[in-house]
Amino acid sequence: MSLPPWLHPEVFKLLLVLFLSFLIGLQREERRVSQEGRYAFGGVRTFPLIGLIGYLIAFLSGDELLPIALGFATVAGFLMLSYWHKLTRSTSAGITSEMTGLATYLVGALVYREQFWIAPAVSVASLLLLELKVGLEGLARRIASDDILTFAKFLLVTAVILPVLPDAGFTPYAINPHKTWLVVAAVSAVSYGSYVLQRLVKGRGGLMLTAVLGGMYSSTTTTVALARRSQREEEEDPHLFAGSIVIASGVMYLRLIVLLGIFNRALMSMLAPSFALLAAIAIGAGWYWSSRAGRQAAEIEQRHAPKNPLELGTAFAFAVVFVAMLVATHLALDHFGRSGVYLLATAMGVTDVDPFVMGLTQAAPGTTTLALSAAALAGATLGAQTPARRLFAYVGRRTRGGVSGGGPSGGPRASGRGGAQPAARASTHSNGRSRRMRA
Repeated sequence: MSLPPWLHPEVFKLLLVLFLSFLIGLQREERRVSQEGRYAFGGVRTFPLIGLIGYLIAFLSGDELLPIALGFATVAGFLMLSYWHKLTRSTSAGITSEMTGLATYLVGALVYREQFWIAPAVSVASLLLLELKVGLEGLARRIASDDILTFAKFLLVTAVILPVLPDAGFTPYAINPHKTWLVVAAVSAVSYGSYVLQRLVKGRGGLMLTAVLGGMYSSTTTTVALARRSQREEEEDPHLFAGSIVIASGVMYLRLIVLLGIFNRALMSMLAPSFALLAAIAIGAGWYWSSRAGRQAAEIEQRHAPKNPLELGTAFAFAVVFVAMLVATHLALDHFGRSGVYLLATAMGVTDVDPFVMGLTQAAPGTTTLALSAAALAGATLGAQTPARRLFAYVGRRTRGGVSGGGPSGGPRASGRGGAQPAARASTHSNGRSRRMRA
């Protein structure tokens, strides 16, 4: 860091220590004024003095760390006495000011060591934590314990398990444990991001937002959930639910573009234009279809509660299916050639395309050509949007109170309340007309 020739380096460091510690002291002074009548530690004079103590001890100790540690322990002892005094006057005393004093001491030592980035960063972080007390405590009350456990699982998947797995190929099929779990972590991250957004907007945003976030999470699960809900809420216009299912299917293409971009840029560059076009068509068609309803999708409450996407059993199961897809792709190509890969793509298109898509990102261009992988991916995703979507929606509706809205072919209702009510209305209308004619 270059300084003007007239400014001595130690003078600059002293001024920086005073400035940073004064900001912290100013925040604590405001806090103390707001607690008039109660004991509070430190203010605009105490914290700058603590910062200067840290700087001077570091200055006198040179390159030795032991004097700095002893000075830290001494300051901590004085702060402990302050906290003890606070406890004698109140049983609900906090220790935030005392901990801030220790951080201020370290800021002074860091400035002497010319850590001109970390020292202001520590000061700013301390100020933010102190000023955002109300918001942070409110956030802690709003976050459920299940959400904390879910985030811990996300860290377990991404930051604990992933780094320790070997990054090397094993078996004749070149199964790489690190890359396999990296795929699991990436898919979990996308699903977890959607899960968090759905929890944040719970009960708000309406059916359209449910479809968009559900498509990021799992378009298949969203299809079943919306189909079941349309069965329960027969008074709602079916255009809303049908259009929302189409929107979720369109968002799935955007999700796949992101995953392809992470693991295979060449495949993404080949498929991104087509997938983006399909996503635009599906989202536009779904929005148009929903807009034909008498009621806006945003007016319908969002009731579908997303499931936790980071169950460890689900993550391990995805890893197993992913490895199975890698092996199956090798075997299909070896024994049946291109037609075998296409057949496998068709089979996976009616279930869950994610393991197959991620498997092909690792197989191309080594095991399969980019052109073959792109064609298989396109076939699998298109297959997932035609018979599979209609089958899932049909099964989802049947699981709640019988057939409504016909089968996958979209035929008329054959039984249940949906079919009986129009027939009853027609019979009543016919009887009334006959009575008028006799009169």
